[in-house]
Amino acid sequence: MPVYEYECPACEIVHEVQQRIADDPLQDCPECGGPVKKIMSRSSFQLKGGGWYADGYSSAKPKKAEKKSSTPAAAPPCKNSDSCPCATTAS
Repeated sequence: MPVYEYECPACEIVHEVQQRIADDPLQDCPECGGPVKKIMSRSSFQLKGGGWYADGYSSAKPKKAEKKSSTPAAAPPCKNSDSCPCATTAS
């Protein structure tokens, strides 16, 4: 539930009231019974750290992943080509 702030001009107290969005705004001060006005409070949300800018984009572009080929790598040549059966099919 959101927290709203109300200020009483008579007693100069700021009240924080937890209310649903659909609830009616507070009309009377809980301390003195005078009229209150809703005030705008600062947000506690902050973006800190590298890469966050006012426009929401960072300057560095993400690196693309290296694409792996779907074909198997060629087999290294045999050391003993005379006795290897693949030596006759390689040429």
